[in-house]
Amino acid sequence: MNVLVTGGLGFIGSHTVIALHQAGYTPVIIDNLSNSSEAVLTQLSKITGHSFEFYRGCIGDDALMQQILTDHNIEGVFHFAALKAVGESTEQPLAYYRNNVSNTVAMLETMAKCGVERIVFSSSATVYGDPQYLPLDEKHPISSTNPYGWTKVMVERVLQDYCAANEKMLAIALRYFNPVGAHPSGELGESPKGIPNNLMPYIAQTAVGIREYLNIFGDDYDTHDGTGVRDYIHVQDLVSGHVAAFDVHVKDSGFHAYNLGTGQGYSVLDMVKAFSSSAQTEIAYKICPRRDGDVASNYADASKARQILNWHAKHDLKSMTDDTWRWQTNYPKGLE
Repeated sequence: MNVLVTGGLGFIGSHTVIALHQAGYTPVIIDNLSNSSEAVLTQLSKITGHSFEFYRGCIGDDALMQQILTDHNIEGVFHFAALKAVGESTEQPLAYYRNNVSNTVAMLETMAKCGVERIVFSSSATVYGDPQYLPLDEKHPISSTNPYGWTKVMVERVLQDYCAANEKMLAIALRYFNPVGAHPSGELGESPKGIPNNLMPYIAQTAVGIREYLNIFGDDYDTHDGTGVRDYIHVQDLVSGHVAAFDVHVKDSGFHAYNLGTGQGYSVLDMVKAFSSSAQTEIAYKICPRRDGDVASNYADASKARQILNWHAKHDLKSMTDDTWRWQTNYPKGLE
């Protein structure tokens, strides 16, 4: 089966391309390269021994998307193309709503024209807002504390309404917690352009000497050490969840939401300590004021995915930091 991976040269998208290929699917990639590099294609070929079809462009480009969907007989879309920084979203909300919501709606319209009725959506645990209880399950009320999270809430709502109006439509929303790690080969990992927005690449760049120190935003949260607690999940576990969800539901219709997390929360300082052990170096850090939109703690109840998808996270914290460090030392400046 041919499937389209939007944002397929990004961190999670590129790892999903590998997992889909290994599972027997034929992934085609579209990416606008706003936060990724065409050099990822070389790494994908190095890891898999296979070359992938790639299109540079925007998912909101109706003509381009129609060409891809029809020329490749696409039967499902794995949708990762989105802006993803919480802090940036509070500063540039219109860019986030336009890119994450408007372009997704445009893509769904193009899919409808081409008869493509399956989508796996890269959602987020930010759709739970400020947690009312922990661990978070799929029945938790939906909300958000920042524009990035609201874009995920809105797209999920769009998908639910679209499935209600089209009895053949399948939409799977996978609510990620905090993806980290890298491919165990050390040939592919998170390679953000500019200053990283996520914790792990910032720690890694500090450990390798690119950054002088790590900024820790807030040390007065109601957690065991005052720093924010998150559920970190290895990217290899995350992408296996995508394949499992698609395999289970490929002949179904309707809207289905799943948490993908470990159920274990680690603080920022916990992650610094674990990475220091992997890198065998001290990580310099500086305490800064809290960021708007951040919450104290956030971790998953992923029992629904275990029960229905027969999926659970297998990688521990050490493998997350070891694999990240292997990637960072192989490619200190990422892929350029």
